[in-house]
Amino acid sequence: MPIITVTMGKTNVENKKALIEKLTAAAVEVTKHPASAFTVFIEELELDNIGVGGQTLTERFANK
Repeated sequence: MPIITVTMGKTNVENKKALIEKLTAAAVEVTKHPASAFTVFIEELELDNIGVGGQTLTERFANK
């Protein structure tokens, strides 16, 4: 059972559904395994728990 794991900031249900569908489709295309073989895990992190360039994502998004 292949597992695809994505760790990212919080997002809405529609984005998660699209991500699961597209990741699964890409994995099927590459591996030729059936879609039913894949499990996708989405681990969501608070934006305060992700840092880029010395700032949290909360800080970076607030500066835009």
